[in-house]
Amino acid sequence: MKLVECVPNFSEGQDEKKINLIVDEIKNTSGVWLLDVDPGADTNRTVVTFVGSPDAVSEAAFRAIKKASLVIDMREHKGEHPRMGATDVCPFVPVRDVSMEECIEIAKKLGARVAEELKIPIYLYEEAATEEQRKNLANIRKGEYEGFPLKIKEPEWKPDYGEPVFNEKAGVTAIGAREFLIAYNVNLNTRDKKLAHKIALNVRESGRIKKDKDGNVVKDENGVALRIPGKLKATKAIGWYVDEYGLAQISINLTNYKITSPQEAFEEIRKEARDLGLRVTGSELVGLIPKDALVEAGKYYLEKQGKSRGVSEREIIHYAAKSLGLNDITEFNTDDKVIEYRINKEIDRLTDLSLTEFADELSSDSPAPGGGSVAAFCGSLSASLIAMVGNLTFGKNKYKEHWEEAEKIAGESQGLKCEFLDLCDEDTEAFNQLMKAFRMKKNTEEEQREREEMIQVATKRATEVPLKVMRKALSAIELALKMGRIGNVNAISDVGVASEMAVSACKSASLNVKINLPSIKDEEFAREVSGEHDEILKKIGDIQEEVGKVVLEKLKD
Repeated sequence: MKLVECVPNFSEGQDEKKINLIVDEIKNTSGVWLLDVDPGADTNRTVVTFVGSPDAVSEAAFRAIKKASLVIDMREHKGEHPRMGATDVCPFVPVRDVSMEECIEIAKKLGARVAEELKIPIYLYEEAATEEQRKNLANIRKGEYEGFPLKIKEPEWKPDYGEPVFNEKAGVTAIGAREFLIAYNVNLNTRDKKLAHKIALNVRESGRIKKDKDGNVVKDENGVALRIPGKLKATKAIGWYVDEYGLAQISINLTNYKITSPQEAFEEIRKEARDLGLRVTGSELVGLIPKDALVEAGKYYLEKQGKSRGVSEREIIHYAAKSLGLNDITEFNTDDKVIEYRINKEIDRLTDLSLTEFADELSSDSPAPGGGSVAAFCGSLSASLIAMVGNLTFGKNKYKEHWEEAEKIAGESQGLKCEFLDLCDEDTEAFNQLMKAFRMKKNTEEEQREREEMIQVATKRATEVPLKVMRKALSAIELALKMGRIGNVNAISDVGVASEMAVSACKSASLNVKINLPSIKDEEFAREVSGEHDEILKKIGDIQEEVGKVVLEKLKD
């Protein structure tokens, strides 16, 4: 399923009734999941996050923008955060199986619709921008709501959609497409907004205006003010005081966390704070964060502490949250704040069941989950055992020369474990799609043709999923062999069990490949799958023999 994230920011953070009216428009749109509603009283702004199919997300965004224009009057709005409209910004972010180009198209279509039906001037920003100066939201928003009655009449600031006529009640709105933006605030042990802003000027990419020793702005030959760049790329920041918390914060937007990560921003601000005699007490996430961003942060701090980074994903994220102080002023809940986990809460997944529940479901008269999901689950157990042995090896003086490799193998095994678990659900989903194809109508020739096409597509997928399990099982047993050669001998029997579970996963998945292949009419596809299938079985058998020799030899010692 294609998934797009939308993160509209509404200029209301105090009136719960108004916020609920806006959010209800999103909740009541079919095909979307509301993930987060984050109101701020002092900023008088609410950040909403939801995901869904491209069409559904676009519809939900329109309904919310429309409701915001009815219940929010910008003529009365005051708040700490810069703003220019009832719906200030509305970005679309690719999440799964969606390109940036598709998100740009969503932004353009929505912009045209809002301008036409709601008479709200629209500016396209970030990746959807029509001009270079409009890529940066700060350029569009400069002057804020109060400055737009005049700004909108300037030729260079003619809206992308709508007439250059200011909407006094709703203001203007920026709609765009971008990579995942992390809204992230770092907390200081001071109430002084000026000190916080001084740090913000030093770290944000745009930096500060350059001044001479007399405090005069330094300009170039064209009269343009020169700037002193800040230390962090892809980073926007301001300093403010939050009365609700009784402290000052550096409010940050990390526009590309792969360029500047949360931990890099956090550590740089800690240095700046120390230079001013201040202390960072923790930090706060506004809205959601991609899982990868917290995993990288957790690994960073685990490495600094000399601990293995080959632990489970949840454990790594726990270290990230503790190290960044994400519980300092508000509760940080992984399942609510990490976007992938939050989406999973909205979807029924086999991997969320207890072992007992999974076994009960498996034993029911429903054909799915079945052997394919069990095969994938066996693979996850294999990978988990390999990671366990790696972590039992790392940090033990007797195996010091192998620490680096043991940690690397453990990390790779943790990744395999997660992939196997995803395949548990993917196999069941593939089977259900096949059954859905078989239930399609076949009363006319056209219906028969469409049904047959869908059956072939679904059968291919039902073949590809167990083939993926076989590939990953081969990867798992290769890691088991490496771990058996260097790992803690006290856990060598676990390496043996990991090997057997990998073989079980592979051979079990093999049966699901075989049962589907005869039904596939694409001879080239069937031939390629059959060839790879046979090759994997031979390889895994050979490696199983090698692992067995290593394990038995070490059991004798």
